[in-house]
Amino acid sequence: MSARPGTLHVLAAAVRERRISATALVTASIERLERAGPLNVTAETFYDSALREATRIDDERITQGRLLGVPTLVKDLDDLRGHPTRKGSLALRDAAPATANGVVPGRLLAEGAVVLGKSTLPEFAIEGYTANLLTGVTRNPWNLDYSPGGSSGGSAAAVAAGLVGVATATDGGGSIRIPASLCGLVGLKPTNGVIGRWPAPDWIDYSTDGPFATSCDDLRLLLDVMRGRIAGDPTSPPNALTSHWARHDDRPVSLFAAERTSPLGPLSPAVSSLLRSGVEAIEDRLGTKATWIEADGFFADGDPDLDWFTVTTAEHVASLGRAWVIEHMDEFHVATREFLTTGLGVTVDEYLGARRRRYVYVRRIDELLEDNGLLVTPTVAAPGWLADGRMSADTDVRGLTPDVYSTAVQNVTGNPAISIPFGHLPSGLPFGLQITAPHYHDYRLVDVATLMESAYPWAVTAPGFERLDAVLDLA
Repeated sequence: MSARPGTLHVLAAAVRERRISATALVTASIERLERAGPLNVTAETFYDSALREATRIDDERITQGRLLGVPTLVKDLDDLRGHPTRKGSLALRDAAPATANGVVPGRLLAEGAVVLGKSTLPEFAIEGYTANLLTGVTRNPWNLDYSPGGSSGGSAAAVAAGLVGVATATDGGGSIRIPASLCGLVGLKPTNGVIGRWPAPDWIDYSTDGPFATSCDDLRLLLDVMRGRIAGDPTSPPNALTSHWARHDDRPVSLFAAERTSPLGPLSPAVSSLLRSGVEAIEDRLGTKATWIEADGFFADGDPDLDWFTVTTAEHVASLGRAWVIEHMDEFHVATREFLTTGLGVTVDEYLGARRRRYVYVRRIDELLEDNGLLVTPTVAAPGWLADGRMSADTDVRGLTPDVYSTAVQNVTGNPAISIPFGHLPSGLPFGLQITAPHYHDYRLVDVATLMESAYPWAVTAPGFERLDAVLDLA
């Protein structure tokens, strides 16, 4: 198994070895961000402080750090010391600067990353398209008419366009995997707790930080940097993860495939065709025949997609504060109003019922995958949507319907899941295969993605954009 060298390894090594300066690298990234205005990927920029940090790296001849000098954006859901966390909301436009770094931004900074700004997201990270009343509409570099997905849409668009090396992402219902799929990145939602969480997320058990990247080499590096326990997270495993595939003959004994795991209707022909081609490719690479499972009856006692909506809407109201939500309702994006209005109406019995059924869903996936199985599904169950949240130009209705999603169940059960680029949709957007593994088999998923990358390599950046190391003649 081999992977092409990642951009992050190339850039950090060049800075460490002084083949380029951190200042030159950060300057190149700033210039690219400024030229990419139509994408609208930044919620805030602080180029002067980034250049000061790059100059410090150069002047002090710093050589430590796996991400030394790498230009980085932080999703505006993550705290970054000295900067407000506005979460894409007009209601938080006057938020005070954060007094501490979030877990992942802190770990990236400790490895020498240089933060240039904060990336865009849908308000409070609740939608699958990245548009809000504070920063406007973010667009997909593969096709400007379309959305990069959400909620980590600004981060994904920036990485896919080669504007920065790293951009942080979170995933509470698909917010890493959806934009990874629609932007042609490889993206991992880790097992919940593998990347320690503090403070408690808005969606307490469902949300996690995680990486996406242009290559498996970079994805593995970012997972290495991000993972680890933190005080306060009761789900963090005590031991470091290791790859489960030290040998090529250590392959999964069971492979499953499904168009859906909830009965939300048939896939579009384009999505179904790419999924089936992708399953055949995975079968070939793993030497294992897939067993197909129908959506009807996949979960016999409830529907994790519907329960996800009950739990997340209620928990988000509780996180923001019921009185605050009601007071600021007129300032919210229409999608936010719908989401939080639903949460205001969830009863205690409905909430606890959904929470209790979570055990049934976890048991189903545990028994299906056991210790050595994989489940293949589409990452996104629709051929994309327009940047403003409409499903097509023929409608004025903004907002995504449940049938476009295919990512919530892994947040409910806590399983790791990865999106791997595989082919393109009629719109020109990339298509992503989603693979789910047993708990704590996160590196196994990176290994599977690496096998696929070696046989079916994907474009490192969107058409018309260059990878950052290529611009600097380092590729």
